[in-house]
Amino acid sequence: MNQPLINNPSNPVLRSVIIGAIASAVASSTINMRKVKNEEITTKEAVKDTLKRTSQGAIATGAAVATADYLSQKGGFFKAMTTISIGMAGIYALEVLDDKLNKPSEDECCEEATLIAKEQ
Repeated sequence: MNQPLINNPSNPVLRSVIIGAIASAVASSTINMRKVKNEEITTKEAVKDTLKRTSQGAIATGAAVATADYLSQKGGFFKAMTTISIGMAGIYALEVLDDKLNKPSEDECCEEATLIAKEQ
């Protein structure tokens, strides 16, 4: 008999990942919606930030629940530390990826410097 993936009691971590993603999406989209309304950021920036924060929330929640599960097991301390480290690495990787994707290329920097020099 096929068990539903999310409601499967034997997989609480997956359920927590989904809950974390939903909670993070609600929080970050609400904050970004206010920023767009106040013209602090563009809609495109709001969507990108919401996607990043949603992914980070999913990773953090999944890692936290898995870590707590391992800590409740006899001899699970090293598994717990490994799990929390992997969660931290995932969140850090998203930050690095976001920085790389948002970093202007050298050509754009050179073009801007040339335009500024011409204006002066």
